[in-house]
Amino acid sequence: MPLLQVFTNVKDSKIPDGFLSDMSDMFQKAIGKPMEYIEVHVVPNQMMMFAKSDAPCAVVNLVSIGQLGVEENKVISKTVSATLKDKLGIPADRMYIVFRDLEPQNCGYNNSTFAK
Repeated sequence: MPLLQVFTNVKDSKIPDGFLSDMSDMFQKAIGKPMEYIEVHVVPNQMMMFAKSDAPCAVVNLVSIGQLGVEENKVISKTVSATLKDKLGIPADRMYIVFRDLEPQNCGYNNSTFAK
C-alpha cells in the first residue's frame, strides 16, 4: 500500500506533463512494491515557506507497510529528492520527507485491510 504524497508551493502550471506517471515509476522502483498498489498524490499551489523563503519547497509523506528502515529510507530519500529536483526544481535541502511504516491492520483496502 505504498503512498507518496507531495505537497509543494510549485504552481500547477509548472508541473510537467507525465509527472504523476514519472513519480509512480520512480516510487515503485524505490520502494520495491507492485505497481498495482502504488499511489501518488501531488498537491501543488500550497502556501508554503521553508527557511523563511517562498522559493520552491515541499513536504513529502511516504507511507508503506514494510520496505522501510534506516538504510532503505536513505536510498528512497535520495531517489525522491533527485526526482523532485529534476522535475520541479526543488532542491533536496528545501524539503522534508516523512516516512511512516504502517501495521497491515491499520490500512484499509478493497473492503478489508492488509492484515492476514
